[in-house]
Amino acid sequence: MAILEKSSVEIQAIAAKKAAKQLSLLTTEEKNEALLVLATSLEEEYKTILQANQKDLEAGKEQGFDAAYIDRLSLSKERIFDFADGLRQVAKLADPTNEVLSSWTLENGLKVEKVTVPLGVIGMIYEARPNVTADATGLALKSGNAIVLKGGSSAIHSNQAIVDVMHQALEKTKIPKEAVQFIASTDRTATQELFTMKQHIDVLIPRGGASLINAVVNNATVPVLETGVGNCHLYIDEKANVEKALKILINAKTDRPAVCNAAETAIIHKVWFENNLDTFMATCHEYNITIHGDETVASRIPGAKIATESDWENEYLSLDIAVKVVDSIDEAIEHIETYGTKHSEAIITEDESAASKFMKLVDASALYHNASTRFTDGGALGFGAEIGISTQKLHARGPMGLPALTTIKYLMTGDGQIR
Repeated sequence: MAILEKSSVEIQAIAAKKAAKQLSLLTTEEKNEALLVLATSLEEEYKTILQANQKDLEAGKEQGFDAAYIDRLSLSKERIFDFADGLRQVAKLADPTNEVLSSWTLENGLKVEKVTVPLGVIGMIYEARPNVTADATGLALKSGNAIVLKGGSSAIHSNQAIVDVMHQALEKTKIPKEAVQFIASTDRTATQELFTMKQHIDVLIPRGGASLINAVVNNATVPVLETGVGNCHLYIDEKANVEKALKILINAKTDRPAVCNAAETAIIHKVWFENNLDTFMATCHEYNITIHGDETVASRIPGAKIATESDWENEYLSLDIAVKVVDSIDEAIEHIETYGTKHSEAIITEDESAASKFMKLVDASALYHNASTRFTDGGALGFGAEIGISTQKLHARGPMGLPALTTIKYLMTGDGQIR
């Protein structure tokens, strides 16, 4: 009987699984020391990484990538030092593994413990953002998991450079470099292979646009931790403080418009809209925000474009915003229910009962009262870094830090008990 030759992707997955066993035996101190070595190495080799990133940027511009995509792809010394610092923050966090969540003793004397353990091998499929390579690796290693990285072809040089630096650094630590696998192939079949490697990969995490996420969710036989796109809404209630509302709107829309936690739609109560129309228009004009509005908005704001169905449905990832005027908070919630992606939603109001209703009825992984949606981020919420933002409801939801990368075991200790 002929023995089928293993593909390069499967060989890497098998190596990761073997490394995960070694990784599970390391102490918290050994994992932390490794993360600190990784951070220092990334900073020391930042010029090498930037040179590789420049190749990706030049290729992206030749292919006509839009400004939002180029922003996600771009690295700088500051961004590299930021994700190196993220590794240091992860090193400071509590180890999520080997925690006894509960324990009890049965009548027959059998002792039972419910303990957190690593997932095993994580398959990470992502687009554009090279920082994910370092962030995901740091979180995986700290939580005792090996990781197989499959970045998008547009960032191939950047990702390869980052992984090369990390591999060299890991040789100075107790963590085997095989715990971090990078699939350098730009062939889509390599990604599709990961979808079905259930015997080697314990979980897949897709991070990118809707088409990537849907492809993984619809085709994978490996369990998927589903992340989601961010069609985020900001509801300005009738009783919203004007200064507060505009400050939050500008931050949520313009701070980094190309990221998933940026606001894409402003829903405004008609009373607030009528009372503050001039100020709202002036603020949007000052920050070069292009408005796509419903009939009320388009008829009142010069230069506003008529919003189509796609304006309500999709992420702009730019300085464009959809604006809808509503008669009530119920209408606002209904609009979010129809077009939201269960990512991040915010209400601006001084009415506590309205805020409470919004927080209870809106179905999303992150909800805000009088604050910007830009805080839906692992680093901003004190996780050190994040491996993605889950919009599903099983296992993990919202920004996924270290605890989301663990599962449980029941450990039973007896003295000869039989059933």
